[in-house]
Amino acid sequence: MPAAQPDRLPKLERFLSPPRHNPTALRLILAAQLRRLRRRAGLTPKEASARLGCSASKISRLERGEVPLRERDVADLLYLYGVEAEDIDEYRGLVRQSNESGWWQQFEDVLPKWFDKFIGLQEAASIIRTYEVLLVPGLLQTPEYALAVAQGGDQLADQQVIERRVGLRLARQELLDYPDPPKVWAVLEEAVLHRRVADRAVMRGQLQHLAEAAERPHVQLQIIPFDAPGGVTSGSPITHLRFEPPSLPEIVYLEHGQGALYLDKTRETERYRSILDGLLNAAECPEASLKRIHGAITRYC
Repeated sequence: MPAAQPDRLPKLERFLSPPRHNPTALRLILAAQLRRLRRRAGLTPKEASARLGCSASKISRLERGEVPLRERDVADLLYLYGVEAEDIDEYRGLVRQSNESGWWQQFEDVLPKWFDKFIGLQEAASIIRTYEVLLVPGLLQTPEYALAVAQGGDQLADQQVIERRVGLRLARQELLDYPDPPKVWAVLEEAVLHRRVADRAVMRGQLQHLAEAAERPHVQLQIIPFDAPGGVTSGSPITHLRFEPPSLPEIVYLEHGQGALYLDKTRETERYRSILDGLLNAAECPEASLKRIHGAITRYC
């Protein structure tokens, strides 16, 4: 059997068609492909930039998917890397699609710029590992709980803005019902189950929803109990995203105040993967965690 061509793109159907049309994922895949093709051509970013009369930092930003791709830039790079003309035309079409708006842009009036990227990445992920300290993860919130969180005790907040934010959060949850949903692995501090975010009925409904989610085949939920021996905590939420194809870099998302950090360097992602592994070791198994959730439900009956 002949060897696979190293310059061929991975299958992209899952990112090009509904319900998962995802320009963010497409840009990342194209960016990773540019990096592979440059390496195959035996060029460093500095050498490639010298050939094209641009900065090495521009090459690096393009290869990390940090900036929108332009057809001319991509075509110039592909030509430099020895890609066939007919394949360059295929890339041009994909570049155009990578610059289209994702479904979440309909919420741009309530969507912070720093959060826009996260939604696209989460949509593209094959595995989502998340750790929460005080709140139920957004993907597993009920509408009533999400509304209480969005209000945050501010009764004078603009209700239309709050409802739009809740609508965005609920729309994000639809990825759990995709034909090929991501594996969601959530580790929660026990405090999440007992923090009174809303009234008893809302809390009961939220915990029941959490218990039902834990029974889904692609959702794994584990609780770190208050009395966990040798329990550890990072002190703040962590989300770790992995993708298919595996050539895409893993990404760690850390939200803070009015912004967020996106970490994709191997040293950084390995560090947070290790932290999550430690948290997982401190957590109860899924079966015991489910019993703990059911026990918490009784507090609100």
